[in-house]
Amino acid sequence: MALCFCSMLRMLTSLFIPALIASVTISLLFFVLLLCIRLWVGKKRAASVQLGKDGKEQKVVAFFHPYCNAGGGGERVLWCALRALQKRYKNAVYVVYTGDKDVSGEDILNGAVGRFNIKLSYPIKFVFLEKRYLVEDRLYPHFTLLGQSLGSILLGWEALVKCVPDIYIDSMGYAFTLPLFKYLGGCRVGCYVHYPTISTDMLSIVRDHTARFNNAAFISNNPVLSRLKLIYYILFALVYGWVGSCSDMVMVNSTWTFNHVLELWKCSDRISIVYPPCDVKTFLDLELNEKHERREHSVVSIGQFRPEKDHKLQIRAFSTLLAKKTPEERENLKLILIGGCRNKQDEVRVAELKKLSFDLGVHVEFKVNIPFEELKKHLSEATIGLHTMWNEHFGIGVVECMAAGTIILAHNSGGPRLDIVIPYEGHDTGFLADSEESYAAAMDRILSMSEESRLQIRQSARRSVSRFSDQEFEVNFISATEILFK
Repeated sequence: MALCFCSMLRMLTSLFIPALIASVTISLLFFVLLLCIRLWVGKKRAASVQLGKDGKEQKVVAFFHPYCNAGGGGERVLWCALRALQKRYKNAVYVVYTGDKDVSGEDILNGAVGRFNIKLSYPIKFVFLEKRYLVEDRLYPHFTLLGQSLGSILLGWEALVKCVPDIYIDSMGYAFTLPLFKYLGGCRVGCYVHYPTISTDMLSIVRDHTARFNNAAFISNNPVLSRLKLIYYILFALVYGWVGSCSDMVMVNSTWTFNHVLELWKCSDRISIVYPPCDVKTFLDLELNEKHERREHSVVSIGQFRPEKDHKLQIRAFSTLLAKKTPEERENLKLILIGGCRNKQDEVRVAELKKLSFDLGVHVEFKVNIPFEELKKHLSEATIGLHTMWNEHFGIGVVECMAAGTIILAHNSGGPRLDIVIPYEGHDTGFLADSEESYAAAMDRILSMSEESRLQIRQSARRSVSRFSDQEFEVNFISATEILFK
């Protein structure tokens, strides 16, 4: 036995030096390759340097936002951020990496004006990316988080090759691009995080065998698959924490996001909460008068037609509400779903929602990609603003509903619970719910209130939303990004 052990020890010792040499060689080759790429990228940047009117080199500030022509809250953050930076740093060149290659840059800017009422002070450049399909979830039916994250690296590489910026800001949540631009591009990098790619809540869902849109029932019901998925999530969270920690500056949109990002990225020295800009001024222009005993009431939802928005819950809850009403009362109630469609998958989702409405015998009005003025009109006429996303990172739509004068009914989680639908100066600002029954009960309660009671809540909610104005966002955004321009 001792002889066998000695023989094995000698064999391992004889393999140690070759293995060490191989490891060092591979590491050196990898280092040389990265160095060569870094030098090549540096030459591309040097070749594209432009001088401003004052003769100084213009900084190139690039935003990574592959879906910049979509109509969601994330896009509003993008355009407000660009507007704020253009006011502060007029001599810089601003670039947006986008995959919206089927439209022109002029169309994208016109869309920002039409949807958000935002017009930039100076021209910007668009870098159109060919490989946006690499970050679409349809390409990865399994291991979606990993697939999209690896795809974002390849899409980020395409962006870097086409334009090497001095300052890079990921404004859409593709954290895996941060080390790419920092270490290969030599850029100062920052990010605005709307929603962490993975969170401890997602780990809890898998650990507790809970079925949700991102945890299929066949996995939640299988102990082995649940354990394997939990291991996958834990490993992914570790890598996600590392890539996120590469950022020189981190902005998050809410207390909920702050807590999760801080736990995963360990970035307490460079993280700040910057509430997203909500166009409260435009909505505050709407009349907020007591409406005496009106008979017709509309329930309005605003938000992109994505699975996590849980529009199905809205339709089912409204159906439950109608079941409690007389035929005459049902005639005076309507549900309006307003939102943007980014792609074919979203359009299919709308078709499925229409079928659900038909199956439940509920008449629902769908308003897809409508102009801003039409959105404003629907909100001004609505009694209730409806929101159903579980753990919504913030909830711009919630704020807009409150500013417009609707009685907000939001999900009892995430940003709405922690930051938005909270008492203001001792008065209620809205309602929270978390199930089909509780939503129906809350809608019934709101509709049964007197106009005077509803008016008090609407007024309190309106006063509270000044925290989320464009002006507040611009001040906080410029303060957070200042470190990137030093």
